[in-house]
This record gives sequence, structure tokens and C-alpha cells, in this order.
Amino acid sequence: MDEEKLNDFFLRLRKRAGRKNNLAEGFTRFVCKVAYDGTEFCGWQSQREGRAIQDVLERRLAQVLRAPVRIHGSGRTDAGVHAHGQVFHFDAEWEHSLATLTVALRSGLVRAVQISDIKTAHANFHARFSARGKRYSYRIFEGWASPEETRFTHSIGGQRLDTDAMRTAAALLLGIHDFSAFSGKNPETDGGSPVKDLRRLEVSRRGPRIEIVTEASGYLYKMVRRLAGALIQVGLGRMSCADLTAYLEAGKSTAQVPAAPARGLFLEKVFYRLPANAVRPPPAN
Repeated sequence: MDEEKLNDFFLRLRKRAGRKNNLAEGFTRFVCKVAYDGTEFCGWQSQREGRAIQDVLERRLAQVLRAPVRIHGSGRTDAGVHAHGQVFHFDAEWEHSLATLTVALRSGLVRAVQISDIKTAHANFHARFSARGKRYSYRIFEGWASPEETRFTHSIGGQRLDTDAMRTAAALLLGIHDFSAFSGKNPETDGGSPVKDLRRLEVSRRGPRIEIVTEASGYLYKMVRRLAGALIQVGLGRMSCADLTAYLEAGKSTAQVPAAPARGLFLEKVFYRLPANAVRPPPAN
């Protein structure tokens, strides 16, 4: 699928979502950025047990707004995955300032979840379908990370990684490809097309700390963790660049590329391309 067809696909998704986004009279659409330590949570998406990030936020919003609230995230993160820049939106009646709303939400949240920004937006904004891409980072430690880092880093013990080989391999995955081989489930049920535009995949090192940073138009389920897992296999000498290319072209996920552990993964940023008037100024006190 070429880039023009890929863009058309995402445009149809956004138009379809936009038809469902009419606001009720008196309601405002709020857009929030949230950071969280995902270690003790079962992921982003609401669960029956109420142990998801979404559940925590919806409970606090219901307390502040005195009404049930449903939030819509830019996407799901797995159990144990962290975020610096997850985005969600919700619709509500609120007569006070954004500053007051921000303080109210922050004051009652658990310490592992923090609202970093709140804005208002037009009804055509959708946290998921208005997104044009995302940035993730994955952290690796050669050796045994210190206790304060273990929640946020994949420690590989006595193993060593060839980061030059990892960079060479990463370059082979850039561009528009069918990434079915890097999906954690059947791509046909994994958010539409398995064709994604991988715009950035970089490997950097600072002493024993290695970081993989990736940006793409979108990701399949567990795709980032499998990209990291593939590069780790290359870095350990268990997979050649030719093996990686063949794996990508085969289009089938196998145990040859395991998903890297969730604890090293961070959702860093969600990218949006919005018209200048998409975000309204905050209401007066």
C-alpha cells in the first residue's frame, strides 16, 4: 500500500469517528495529557476489576463532576507499560476554569497517575482518530539496573548488545510496510490495516543504558515491544539483518521475535495535525 492509500485510509477513519462526536448542549470537550507508572495496573483499557488507568481516571472525574464520565484515549497501552504523554478526551459540563479542573483532578488521583495538561477542543476532535502518529521509547540496561530503575527498564544481566548492528537493522524497517509479523494478534482484528508508516526507529547508547525511540503513523498490538524484541535479537547476535528482512516479508508473527518486557516501554507523545481554531480558549472563572 502506497502512502496516498494509507493517508486515505486514516482519513476515512477520522471522518467516520467525526460523525459520532456531536456534543450535547451545554457540554464541552476536554482534552487531557496524562503520565503514569503502569507497573501496578492492568493496562489502559477499562477492566471489570477496575484496575486499569482508564478506570482510575473515570472514577476521579465522576467524583469531581458528580456524574459518570466516559473517557476516550489515543490508544491502549499494555499492562506494565508507562506513559509520559498519553492523551484522552471527555465531554462534560464545567462552569469553572481549566486551572480549577486541573487541580481538582490531580488532588484525588493516585501517585502513579498524573494529569499534566488540560485544554478544551471542538467537537470534531477525537483523541484516537485525530491522531497522526505516536512516539514510543524503550529502555534497556546492560547489567542489573538499580532498584529505582527496575520498574522502568529491561535489564539484560550479563548479556551485551551490539548497538551498531541494531542501528543497521533498524534502518531496514523504516518506511511503509505490512507489519503483520510484529503484531501480537491477528492483524485483521488489530485496528484495521497492518500497513503502517514507520518514520523513526533509532538506537542510542549512554554507557550501559540503551534506548530505542520509534515514531509511526500507528502501531499494531504489541508492535513496539516486538520491534524492540527484534532489535535485541540482532544486538545479541541471534538474528542477522537478512533474517530480520525475511521475517518482515513473511508477514507472520513467530517466537523468533519475542515481545520485549512491558516495563521498558513508554508512550512519549501523540501527534495531532489540527486547524488553528481546533482548540478554544479556556472558559472564564
